[in-house]
Amino acid sequence: MGRMSFSVVQSRAIAALTPLPVSVETDLSNGLPQFSIVGLPDTAVREAKERVRSAILNSGFEFPSRRITVNLAPADLPKDSGRFDLAIAIGILIASDQIRSADLLRLLSKLIFVGELSLTGSLLPIRGAFAMAAGFLHEQSIERSLILPLANQKEVSVIGSNRLRFASSLRETAGCLATGAQLTGCDQAPLPPKAMMPTTDWSEIRGQSAAKRAAIIAAAGQHNLLMLGPPGVGKSMIAARVAALLPSLSHTQACELAAIQSLIGAIDLDGWRRPPYRSPHHSASSRALIGGGQPVRPGEISLAHHGVLFLDELPEFPRDALESLREPLERHEVEIARVRDRVSFPASFMLIAAMNPCPCGYFGVRNAKKLCRCSPDRILRYRSRLSGPLMDRFDMAVAMESPTSQQLAELDTSIPSELNSHVLMDQVSQVRSLQLARQSCLNSHLGVRELQIHADCDSQAKQLLMQAAGRWGWSARSWHRLIRVARTIADVDGEDQIRVPQIAEAIELRRAIDAAAEVQDFEQARSAPPPA
Repeated sequence: MGRMSFSVVQSRAIAALTPLPVSVETDLSNGLPQFSIVGLPDTAVREAKERVRSAILNSGFEFPSRRITVNLAPADLPKDSGRFDLAIAIGILIASDQIRSADLLRLLSKLIFVGELSLTGSLLPIRGAFAMAAGFLHEQSIERSLILPLANQKEVSVIGSNRLRFASSLRETAGCLATGAQLTGCDQAPLPPKAMMPTTDWSEIRGQSAAKRAAIIAAAGQHNLLMLGPPGVGKSMIAARVAALLPSLSHTQACELAAIQSLIGAIDLDGWRRPPYRSPHHSASSRALIGGGQPVRPGEISLAHHGVLFLDELPEFPRDALESLREPLERHEVEIARVRDRVSFPASFMLIAAMNPCPCGYFGVRNAKKLCRCSPDRILRYRSRLSGPLMDRFDMAVAMESPTSQQLAELDTSIPSELNSHVLMDQVSQVRSLQLARQSCLNSHLGVRELQIHADCDSQAKQLLMQAAGRWGWSARSWHRLIRVARTIADVDGEDQIRVPQIAEAIELRRAIDAAAEVQDFEQARSAPPPA
């Protein structure tokens, strides 16, 4: 029987945001030269054979002319991408006795190798490095170190841990194993500077006082907002300005967002701690919105975590894409089930949507110079694209009218626009801080029991709420969402208890949701002459 050599090197796969242990077992045996990789590898992992062979040769080592079998255990865990290249190459060099050290076994027990090799032997950046490093540091074992490509150091060093090490090439990694030298670390990594929030000028939006008020309430409590109005009235401008009103993310929240962004290779270190603002095109599929694919990637709702997801032209989105939002809006996370795996991504976002009242955009608009020419059936078909359960998940809605000629000509110079924006940002920040101090969460996340404790209404407000709910037949979800909005309005107004004015405003914002789903008085609205 011929001589056999064997090695075991530790690596990591990643499922969603969770790194999973993978043992890279390498066996060298006599026989015709052959290189096999088993253990449920995808195409990118199978192609590692060519990358590893060239990297070993171009790094000054010999590639064994023997039968090489690499097993990625556990065998039932799907393996993807080139992140196993470094572990496979190190395993081959150890099994072929090209890396020697008296302390080699102890070193291997404390090191985890993750990296993609180029043909020259240098290490290339990998996708998901931040998520892998963050998840690795939450593991119970504090004696192990994770070796990553040096090209990922900038993004990963934000975490700042002496358990993270970086290598630039296969030769450097092998040399450190042979000599016991330490690789580059990131013990004292400076945090990125706090991102400057973009300056927003609310005076650019003429009129629309009700929409501006609704936007501030939505930002203060992280409530879902629907804006209904004709083209060009400022719906998109208000949505962008709502995102700018949100306070900066905490370091923990910024790390959560960076981990999600790393899975698609799009970490924004320049915008560190800035709440995300995502505005996908209305042709986006359900997979683009909620995530999916093979391997599973996060969708727009996860990339908007702790920020704003703006859906313009809401009825134009595919119906299945919109319906897929219903459960994440309730649970603040999305679970994606596949045949071989089941993964979850966080998705705590504020949904802001905009839609026209009809396909042409001018049905029932009083100040518009154009008349709606859409038939009742066409308007019904247009609005029926939005299901009742989806509309029920909006907390508030506001109808916007076209600004008058006088409003377009006026410019409010009484308050500087930048000062006004900063005042609004401070107001939203203070209201959110009040909610977190009172109940450890924002008002939109209050459960039914927490509402009874923190959203108390006086007797007159309760009576008004019961009358409104009985008249319009609101569901239990609508009831609770209305109370959450009323609690936020009370916080904005500086009231400790919810009173009649706050309930009345919340009812008006809730009724606008029902109005967006209804079409009445077609001929009257269409035939009304425009103002002179």
